[in-house]
Amino acid sequence: MKKVLAAIAAGVMLGVGAASLAKLPPAPPKSDTEKKAEADKAAASKAKEEADLAKAQDRAVANYKKSHAAMGKK
Repeated sequence: MKKVLAAIAAGVMLGVGAASLAKLPPAPPKSDTEKKAEADKAAASKAKEEADLAKAQDRAVANYKKSHAAMGKK
């Protein structure tokens, strides 16, 4: 029984090893519309990240000013 399980385990390991070395076919080239859509999406994402950063910085400055004003500092 142990020999059978060892043989099955070895076969599974061999299959996993062979599958990990297999090459996938290359992806089809992107069309101009797909490239443009991807660029637009990236630009929109970057703009949103910049807006979120500016908003967070404004909150941090407001919190800093509020806490220092409460302590009597300028």
